[in-house]
Amino acid sequence: MAEKYDQATSDPATRTLDSVTGISKKGLPTGTVGVLGALVIGISTCAPAYTLTAAVGPAASEVGYQTPAIFLMGFIPMLLVALGYRALNSAMPDSGTSFTWATRAFGPWIGWMAGWGLVAATVLVLSNLAGIAVEFLFQSISILVGDPSIADLAANKFINILVCLAFMALATYISYRGMTSTKIFQYITVIFQMAVMVWFVVAMFVGAGDPANKQAKMPELSWFNPFEVSSFSAFAAGIAVSIFVYWGWDTVLTMGEETKPSKGRLSTESKAAMILVGILVVLYVGTATATVAFAGLGDGPTGLGNPEIIENVFAALAHPVMGPAAILLSLAILVSAMASINSTAISPARTLLAMSHYGALPAAIKKVHPKYKSPHVALLLSSIVASVFYAVMRFISEDVLWDTITALGMMVCFYYGITALASPWYFRKSAFREGLGSVISKVVLPGIGGILLLIVFVKTTIDAMDPSAGSGSNIAGIGLVGIIGVTVLGIGVILMFVQAKADPAFFRGERLAKTDATKDPSAQQVFDDGL
Repeated sequence: MAEKYDQATSDPATRTLDSVTGISKKGLPTGTVGVLGALVIGISTCAPAYTLTAAVGPAASEVGYQTPAIFLMGFIPMLLVALGYRALNSAMPDSGTSFTWATRAFGPWIGWMAGWGLVAATVLVLSNLAGIAVEFLFQSISILVGDPSIADLAANKFINILVCLAFMALATYISYRGMTSTKIFQYITVIFQMAVMVWFVVAMFVGAGDPANKQAKMPELSWFNPFEVSSFSAFAAGIAVSIFVYWGWDTVLTMGEETKPSKGRLSTESKAAMILVGILVVLYVGTATATVAFAGLGDGPTGLGNPEIIENVFAALAHPVMGPAAILLSLAILVSAMASINSTAISPARTLLAMSHYGALPAAIKKVHPKYKSPHVALLLSSIVASVFYAVMRFISEDVLWDTITALGMMVCFYYGITALASPWYFRKSAFREGLGSVISKVVLPGIGGILLLIVFVKTTIDAMDPSAGSGSNIAGIGLVGIIGVTVLGIGVILMFVQAKADPAFFRGERLAKTDATKDPSAQQVFDDGL
């Protein structure tokens, strides 16, 4: 089916059929990114400095001293999902990732919603990234000039939104110029933010042992015990937040058509993804432990129980922890957010490109820039929507950053869950032919991960309707977090039916056929090659 559609298309950029995967190429440049380059872009997308300052507070508000445990537990479904991603990417490397794989496994309707979940999650995080960047821009300036009042400018809605839009425009321009310029930009920012984060974590552990720090508490083994969490609702909410901190590693896999060929069993992008997940769990659990130990759960100026700092914990901890070097942490989070805006835009742009390429979205979205080889229309579309979303939400709620983080966790659980389950369903017959190892890595473990994430998605969606959920912002007594999540998914359903009416070929399975690994020539080729 995919080949018939590929031959029928009138777009020269999409007339090439990959000889291994059987999935049509889309005009993206090939062989431009190696393992290190993909790893750097992955770290930049996950943006440890930004992610942690935005997530530690909401996580601690749900599970308290078990924040390290919840970050560790969030890693487990991510690892299980990563196994499914690795197997699917080996069989079907495609920039559409969740969309393409879910379509091949479950059919066009579920595949479309998986793609929408990925795009929606990214739009939410792009707006959040820009908001964090605005706050740390003004904080950095205030530290440099010695005027604390400058930091308060971030609270002005009009100034905040204008600067946010400027950040979005700059990041979009860098991504617009293609993967090569993006990669160079990421190397510089990743090295800087990782070095400062290691310094900051070590300084927090040292500060936790200072007798003068009355809020501090020495780490205990119970902090790493998830069974100490007070309720399942708190556990599910905490998991949703912790999954947010790991979210973004799969951006590496959207570059499958652009990475260099691998000499080993794993593809270049799969190697980078697995290394990335390992780095993240060590850094995140370590940072969560250090932050809780240094700040404690009190409601003082730096306590994690202080609602005034919960959206942006490191802004409050920077000077107490690092003293005169606090400016470095502010700059690290600023460049982390900026770089992540740039690299995070890679994922939705390529998913939108794939959806358009296969007829799941209007054809105009699939255009690739003739010079820079970037999916510029899809990139501009996702950036514009993210900018508008942030502007609207900033006027609705002062706590937009906190609420979008929680809603983002819901979206991530939704599309990660579907994608993880695509692996056992797609390989349900072929894995048993390959042996016990394949059954475990392609069927059992990804299946467990997918089920866990969908359970968390359902639970957090129900709990998010409570007016006290997240920041406590609500509309007509319904929690703003729940409204955001349900509205975003509802818009996806509406757009899906509109597209199905306008161009039904994709939804009839004529452009990307539902199949499994025993019938798919791409998967059979991978199996025959011993991959």
